Amino acid sequence: MKKIIVCLFLALVCCSQLSWARQRKTSKEKTVAQESVQDSLSAYLMVYHKDQDHGLHMAYSYDGYTWTALKNDQPILGGDTIAEQHGIRDPHIFRAPDGSFCLAMTDLHVFGKRDGFRTTDWERDGKKYGWGNNRGLVLMRSKDLVHWTRTNLDFTKFAPSTYICDGDTLTMNWAEVGCVWAPETIWDEEKGQMMVHFTTRQGVEKNTIWYVYMNAEFNQVIGEPQFLVAAPKRRFNIIDSDIIKVGETYHLFYVSHEGGATPKHAASDKLTGPYRFDEYYRDGERQGHEAPNCWKRLNSDTYVIMFDNFRRKPMNFGFVETKDFFTYHPIGYFDGKNSPMHRTNFEEQKHGAVTYVTKKELERIIQAFEK
Repeated sequence: MKKIIVCLFLALVCCSQLSWARQRKTSKEKTVAQESVQDSLSAYLMVYHKDQDHGLHMAYSYDGYTWTALKNDQPILGGDTIAEQHGIRDPHIFRAPDGSFCLAMTDLHVFGKRDGFRTTDWERDGKKYGWGNNRGLVLMRSKDLVHWTRTNLDFTKFAPSTYICDGDTLTMNWAEVGCVWAPETIWDEEKGQMMVHFTTRQGVEKNTIWYVYMNAEFNQVIGEPQFLVAAPKRRFNIIDSDIIKVGETYHLFYVSHEGGATPKHAASDKLTGPYRFDEYYRDGERQGHEAPNCWKRLNSDTYVIMFDNFRRKPMNFGFVETKDFFTYHPIGYFDGKNSPMHRTNFEEQKHGAVTYVTKKELERIIQAFEK
């Protein structure tokens, strides 16, 4: 009997060790595969929208300086087919750790009346809900950048949220949400989940930044919306959050409406904050500008902050470079004098975001969209 028990015990130990070894091998294989993809990333993919059509546009670059729009600058996806308001804005693309691509977009058509999608200026009462009011986001996911799954989130369906801001206990009544704008996605390493952060407000109150977590399929919210950051005592609007992790620090770029639309910078050692605000960021732009997006040049220690100068005629993107997030060097606009940034076949793009692709991935989407 003792021999049987000992044998059973040894068998269990062996099975446990084999299971652990398999898990370790699988985990190691996934890590090696992810590292292999990271090593082979060799090009850039930009998403943006245009006021002319409120659709999703894409452009690519091999060197991060010269950019070419896919489909000769025609929409890759039509906002009229994927959004409740028949238009999208503020697209952001993020490459997830599993290699899939996550798209997050504002469900909003600011010219819906002009284009015959509604009979009113806005989806809801402008006096009650403000300029450009909308109720939700369009979220999409793809493994190949050609075929996409889609989810439309309506934030008026959420229950009220209680949160603390500057020591005050406040309530966000989502049924009365005034806007859900400029969503961006980032991977939360501690939680092992995708986070989507976005601009929002209740009614016509000041805009603040919130976030939600998403499941692995990027089609369902996990939990409830959470507050991230606001202006001191919510005295003015802050919008268009962009977060990038560099080393152990999360860098938050956002737009402050204190005295005009101007991008600012903050940092934290945790994705969910609290964030330390600073005045180091300088891009040399005097006109109102928004939608900062920070991305790293491949095989380099240089980071680019790309922004949307919506007040220029025609509208354009401006660019700033940094290596330390304390000193910043403006490098001009697309096709500007002495600027290294160039476009080959597009113009008047708005609210862009950049991710990375492999040569094989880029060749596939060029073939798919250049037919």
